[in-house]
Amino acid sequence: MPISFPPPAFEHKICPPDALVRRAAALPAPRVFTNGCFDVLHRGHVAYLAQARALGASLMVLVNSDASVRRQDKGADRPVNPLADRVAVLAALESVSLISWFEEDTPILPIRACRPEILVKGGDWPVSRIVGADEVLGWGGLVHAIPFLHDRSTTALLEKIRSR
Repeated sequence: MPISFPPPAFEHKICPPDALVRRAAALPAPRVFTNGCFDVLHRGHVAYLAQARALGASLMVLVNSDASVRRQDKGADRPVNPLADRVAVLAALESVSLISWFEEDTPILPIRACRPEILVKGGDWPVSRIVGADEVLGWGGLVHAIPFLHDRSTTALLEKIRSR
């Protein structure tokens, strides 16, 4: 008789956009919010997410949908990994409390809806250019650009793979 295995426990962190506000409100504060494509997860991503989580009691990660990634000028073959795979891999990380996605070019709508106490992006983003910074600062929150601990990029990694 075959053994039946339950789905991985991390899958409970995956949140459809229509449940985001309710699920985000249940997270412990201060809630940290970040977003990105996270196409091919690498050391830079996981270090950044761990640092972001350390700023608060919980970390919400919002991922660009496949169509949104394609509109980011990252290359015709991006994303390499489809949304469902990118979300599942991120959900498996200990640092991530909740993960969802957005269809638009920026996460301004979920930022406004969730009202995180802390907004973060990687060190290549000056605070003045972080989408949602004005809103988060306006309701008394904090905004941080986290310096890179490991200078990695999915685009550079894919170029390296393709050149071999």
